[in-house]
Amino acid sequence: MYYTISEVSKKVHISPHTLRFYEKEGLLPFVERSAGGVRMFKDADFESLFIIECLKKTGMSIKDIRTFIDWCSEGDKTIDQRLNMFKEQQKRVTEQIAELQETLNAIKFKCWYYETAQAAGTCAVHDSLKPEDIPEDIRKLKETVEKKYCFT
Repeated sequence: MYYTISEVSKKVHISPHTLRFYEKEGLLPFVERSAGGVRMFKDADFESLFIIECLKKTGMSIKDIRTFIDWCSEGDKTIDQRLNMFKEQQKRVTEQIAELQETLNAIKFKCWYYETAQAAGTCAVHDSLKPEDIPEDIRKLKETVEKKYCFT
């Protein structure tokens, strides 16, 4: 079965403009065209689009994604390069997740901080709190946040 760019756009939530850009940048060499020049996507193309979007979300450049697509076109002789590329991306994403977890912890702490202040009607409530007055999970977040970011 074949799909138009509009149908693909709706299925994968990528704008037609972006799909055309991807094609222009050499990321979609597999897309066929009808006799009239209309792009015709196949079911098998969805996996490639998924991987392109996945790599894009990791912060990989269009140039590097194109290199990956080229390696795929070259066949089995580039398996090592592709594996190394994915291992590197895995490392980057793991680092991004750790950074985002730290950010989330800071936000969780600040939510507790302001919820407590809101209930008391003042941020000064925190000046009189003893460590045992702070829930244990929040206390750990507070220590981590204050240590790393030096704020309250």
